[in-house]
Amino acid sequence: MKASIRFVGRFLFVFLLLLILFSFAMFQGDFDSWFLFFGFLPIFLYQFGLFFYPLKGWKVTRKLSRHNLRAGSDATVKLMMKRRIPFPLFYCIVEEIFPQTLQKADRQQEKYYHMDQPAQLNVNRRMKQVIYPWFKRVIEIPYTIEQTPRGIHQLQAVRIRTGDVFGFLKKERTFQIADALTVYPNERPLHLQEKFSNYQEGAISSHALNLKNTNVSSGVREYMPGDKISRIDWKQSARKNTMMTKEFEQEKSTDTLLVLDACYHEDTNSLAFEAAVEVTMSLMGAIHQQASQVGLTTIGEETVHFPLHHDMTQAAGIRQHLTQIQPAGERSFAVQLKEASLKFGGGFVLMIVTNNLDEPLKQTMKELKQRTKRIIIFYIQSTSTISKQDYQRITELQMHGIGVSILTEKQLVKNPIEVNVT
Repeated sequence: MKASIRFVGRFLFVFLLLLILFSFAMFQGDFDSWFLFFGFLPIFLYQFGLFFYPLKGWKVTRKLSRHNLRAGSDATVKLMMKRRIPFPLFYCIVEEIFPQTLQKADRQQEKYYHMDQPAQLNVNRRMKQVIYPWFKRVIEIPYTIEQTPRGIHQLQAVRIRTGDVFGFLKKERTFQIADALTVYPNERPLHLQEKFSNYQEGAISSHALNLKNTNVSSGVREYMPGDKISRIDWKQSARKNTMMTKEFEQEKSTDTLLVLDACYHEDTNSLAFEAAVEVTMSLMGAIHQQASQVGLTTIGEETVHFPLHHDMTQAAGIRQHLTQIQPAGERSFAVQLKEASLKFGGGFVLMIVTNNLDEPLKQTMKELKQRTKRIIIFYIQSTSTISKQDYQRITELQMHGIGVSILTEKQLVKNPIEVNVT
């Protein structure tokens, strides 16, 4: 409302100037006064034409180079403006109105150098460009959104401003153009290792964390051409006086259930949570490569469960869910995990990804250990934030047979991520 009143006021000011100049020419009546009037008349006519020129007749579109990309990637955008009437415009200011979700930069693994200061990744993302259309009917403006953060970002509007040379008249219009930019979590390679510890003698060995399926012998049958010689059962062959070969069946998968802590805490580190989402995504990929079944449960404002035996459609749903998840909710993770565990069942490896290792969670882990095949905790936090109490809880959990892997900026900046479970 104020902008409209201001615009009308400026128009009346220009009209008043024209009346004053016309009155001067009428009363003066000489050649100089009329020459002055007719000399400024084209400018006044342009002012009136600009006043009635409709910006709402413009057709503004946005074209994205890609709608789906990974965190830290760049997206190229092209704004196209078409107009029917080629009214001469001296200048236009075109501005993309970015949502708040894009006011962060994702520098992939380099962002974890600032893990103890996540505010350093906040940016004031702007796209504001001055163009000089004159009589052009079609105007194109390309630009790039760099280092896109994880999430679903809604690009909603483009603002266009124009005016006359002297600044007497200014026009502005916002065009509502909806486009969604989906930025998936960055899936990174993981190198899983496991250290077996003896609390009297120290660490005694380490090897890769094995979640693969193996083949076991289920019986014997007569030898057939093409069978491997290494599969011949020599004892059974000697007993039956004929060549016998072993039959194998696939051992049942080592099922793994990943649980992501998406609960809000007072000291929530946004960058540590981003790392938790990335590690969760990467763990699912690494476990799949070992031919094991993996499910996912996220606990936050609500509990969302994806079953162990999911298909490709559910895999896409998991990626979409991890794309938009944010820490939320008032209830503690330990309480909700205890409630959700009643539906888990048993006979699988339970992996917990969390940024908060408090006393209630430690007690919950001890209770779950009694009815779960195995528990591994991935504790993700900056080095400066991990307290002595946290290290004491980790030691106590390890003494109860619960594996704990601490991931700080030291591990997260590496590629692949070195994950040691102790």
